[in-house]
Amino acid sequence: MGRHRIHANATERKRANRALHRARLQAPCVQIGDHVTLYLGDALSIAPTLQHINAVITDPPYGTHYDFTKPRRSRTPLQPRQPAARWTDNIIGDDVPFDPTPWLGYPQVILWGADHYLDHLQTAGKWLVWDKRKDSTPDDHADGELAWTNLPGVLQIHRQKWRGLIREGEENVVHGGKLHPAQKPARLMEWCVAMTTGTVLDPYMGSGTTGLACLRLGRPFVGIELDPHYFQVACDRLAAAARQGQLFPMSR
Repeated sequence: MGRHRIHANATERKRANRALHRARLQAPCVQIGDHVTLYLGDALSIAPTLQHINAVITDPPYGTHYDFTKPRRSRTPLQPRQPAARWTDNIIGDDVPFDPTPWLGYPQVILWGADHYLDHLQTAGKWLVWDKRKDSTPDDHADGELAWTNLPGVLQIHRQKWRGLIREGEENVVHGGKLHPAQKPARLMEWCVAMTTGTVLDPYMGSGTTGLACLRLGRPFVGIELDPHYFQVACDRLAAAARQGQLFPMSR
């Protein structure tokens, strides 16, 4: 379930619950099947209205001011109907420091990029490592990425090559490329989802990769995205996955 909320009295509790209910109703919502719910809006406003969330798995804006619009090696489309190798917009929210505090109270938490906001964690946990180089020659790309989790156990490593245009798996350019500048591999997110149980919330959904992983593993999913463009991308992507039979019997 979600986090406990403390109110001074019954009247205050009812008033707060009504406000949360209004916030959820005002957020555009798309339902895909019985177990996938997607919201367009601010996660900090919508998430407190949600009940029975067991796990938060997300790749939030790190607050690094990274410029995804700067020129890359190619400004032309990689394939017919594919986006150019230069993104036209940066990630909403990446221009301010990220505070993970609102998400740390959930029973199971996996936060990617946590080494960029480590000072805000203020709690012990284990780390996940994504080895992006996978024994290839070092270059100007990072060798890996880190995620913090409150799950028990020891450090774990996922190895999947992700070197610019050379990407192992279904996101390789020969299969159509990426849908979001900071997109994670579906296989990586399936690895994360499999570590948890129950309903998964991704409050910074992006193009919906965490939701895709949940569909494939038969897990209920709630996604929230602030950018209308990527919200629509996620809606289309997850609806298509459900139609193609990537929806297995749901486990809770």
